[in-house]
This record gives sequence, C-alpha cells and structure tokens, in this order.
Amino acid sequence: MALPQEKTYTIDDILALPENVRAELIDGQIYYQAAPSDSHQRITGWLYRKIGNYIESKSGKCEVRIAPYAVFLSKNNSTYVEPDISVICDDSKITEEGCKGAPDLVIEVVSPSTRNMDYGKKAFKYLNSGVREYWIVDREKNRITVHYFEKEEYNEYTFSDTVKVNIFDDLEIDFSELNI
Repeated sequence: MALPQEKTYTIDDILALPENVRAELIDGQIYYQAAPSDSHQRITGWLYRKIGNYIESKSGKCEVRIAPYAVFLSKNNSTYVEPDISVICDDSKITEEGCKGAPDLVIEVVSPSTRNMDYGKKAFKYLNSGVREYWIVDREKNRITVHYFEKEEYNEYTFSDTVKVNIFDDLEIDFSELNI
C-alpha cells in the first residue's frame, strides 16, 4: 500500500491565499496563524517604536518593519515568514514585496499557537539563513530569550531586565517600562 505523499507548497501558494489569511511557509509546508492578542500587539508595537526611534535618533541606515511583513529566507521559495519585527540593515534586501534574505534582527512575540515554532523551527531557520540576532519575547513565561548568532551567544532575561540589542552599539531596552 502506497503512503500518501505530502504536498510541498511554494511562495506562489502563500501569495495566492486571501488577503485576510495569515500564514508562513517553512520548508515547503504552510503554517496558518491566528490573529494576535491585544497584549501581543502592545508588546510588538512598543518594541517597534523603541527600535525605530533609536534608528531615527542616530540617523541610522537600518530599517525596522512590523508584521505582517514578508521575509523570504530562501532562494528556492520554500521559506517565507512574517516575523513580528524585522530590522534590516542592508537596503539591497528591501523590495516592494518584502525582505529578500535574512534580516539582521528578528523578534518574535510568542503566542500560544506559535510557541513551538518560535522556539524550534524558526530559531533553526533564522540561525541557518544568516539572521545575526533573534529574540523570543514570551510574556507567559516572563522571558526574553536572545540568540546573538553572530557571536554564538545565548542569554535569557525577564520583563524586569534591560536587554542589550547586540546589532547596535548602544541600544538597550528596559522591559520594566513596558506596562502590560
């Protein structure tokens, strides 16, 4: 008896989804996403403003993007993600369609439906695609996990700590200022 074959999807399948359907493509498999909660949006918006204001104050060349924003991690059209926050310092990667290649910093704010992906598959994909720094912000666990892939460093913080953004010389984010 033949086993059923698993369908492999491409970027074209993702782009053909209705506009109100959020999904990511990892290794040719589609993962649908639920709408984010209010606290998820508050954390994401707060971090986006902190990073964006810092870049603007330094007249920096990096760009910060907030989800939904397309990031095409692979050239073979098998991995398309929408990180909660992407910081891209190479403007040649920014196109009208999204980011073509690895952002310098990716931040994922954990939702119950994304927990395993954020800690597992996505961490692996970000590491192997060239992302320099990856944060997992987990309100439920009161934890901010920072993978600084560029220096092979890993640190964990709480929502009471100040966290250094490693891709910048002097940006620190004090999570105790976040009122959620």
